[in-house]
Amino acid sequence: MPAPAAKPRTMSAAWGLATLSLINLFNYLDRYIVPALFESLKHSRLGLSDANLGALMSAFLLVYTLSAPVFGTLGDRRPRPRLIAAGVAVWSVATVLSGFAASFLALLAARASVGIGEAAYGTIAPSLLSDYYPAERRGRVMAIFFAAIPVGAALGYMIGGLVDAHYGWRRAFFVAGVPGLALAALCLALRDPPRGIQDPAPREPPPANLAQTYRRLLGNRPYALTVLGYAAYTFAVGGLAAWMPAFLERVRGLPRAQATVSFGEIVVITGFLGTFVGGWVGDRWARRTPAAFLWLCALSTLAAAPFVWLALAAATPRVYYFGMVVAEFLLFLSTGPVNAAIVNLVSPLERATAVALSVFAIHLFGDAISPFLIGLVSDATSLAAAVQIVPAAVVVSGLGWVWAARAQRRA
Repeated sequence: MPAPAAKPRTMSAAWGLATLSLINLFNYLDRYIVPALFESLKHSRLGLSDANLGALMSAFLLVYTLSAPVFGTLGDRRPRPRLIAAGVAVWSVATVLSGFAASFLALLAARASVGIGEAAYGTIAPSLLSDYYPAERRGRVMAIFFAAIPVGAALGYMIGGLVDAHYGWRRAFFVAGVPGLALAALCLALRDPPRGIQDPAPREPPPANLAQTYRRLLGNRPYALTVLGYAAYTFAVGGLAAWMPAFLERVRGLPRAQATVSFGEIVVITGFLGTFVGGWVGDRWARRTPAAFLWLCALSTLAAAPFVWLALAAATPRVYYFGMVVAEFLLFLSTGPVNAAIVNLVSPLERATAVALSVFAIHLFGDAISPFLIGLVSDATSLAAAVQIVPAAVVVSGLGWVWAARAQRRA
């Protein structure tokens, strides 16, 4: 009789977490190097409007969104490290090609292609992590993994701004893209444990086909409401992340390098602290109630809304910097808990599909829309007026998570 499969060794799990977190850092460095280049691209020979600039982010996210369900399905059925490696390689090559773009359409196509590669990674990595660690540690694990978001985003702003200032916007894309090729090779050394090895055996067999999987996920009320709240959150955070450096330069009058570096510093500090605090508090609170992750998301996001408004409305540097710091910290508290909630609310055998569906929804209705919409409104009015839709979206997100937490408690 064959011996049962062993759970992943601690060192192997730690190596997997470190590798995937490092890749996530470069994922977001690549993503947010573009907003750091907005003002240079606007005044370059490409001659881009604000709507064009917003479209660079939206096109990437739209392709990312449409590709996610495909990779989610593959991630529940095929070797996950190979899929991740292929995705990292694709996005790295596409980023390098962005630096060679000679027209808006060429740059748009290159940035859209990045979405294919990042979809492979973004949908499959959380599923792989959930098979490295048990449920009681996933809040902290997801916090470590997603702490790479603020660090990577901040590096994108700072490196993009500094390289742009000294060497031009094209070389910024080269700096962002080349390291990914080495990371793609590193992925191939990751272990791929049996799906669900860290969870009790599922009480129901997995759905026979993809349509049944989607029907079951959409019928999972706490999961569906969690994703809806996450979509509003992503709309707000994506719009803020895309336009804040340009807002600081254009509306507040900061020099270009200072605008990108100062916002990057705020993101890395508040994001790193907020993400870790959120994961730690979520795990401790979850010992008393399974809905703790969602309640933490709801309360912290609702608390963030007035500070987001203050950061965008106040004209005094001391006041708007204070609002920005508090708002970013409170928003990042949700990063680990919402992703831990998503993987805990569904069967271990359909986690990659569940993550893919959530990625599809949060980007299609979230940050695939907000950068372009803000740019469009900015062209018609002003950037100062356009960003005022962000605080409203934050409130909608918090209320959505309140609804989801109540649904989970009743489930």
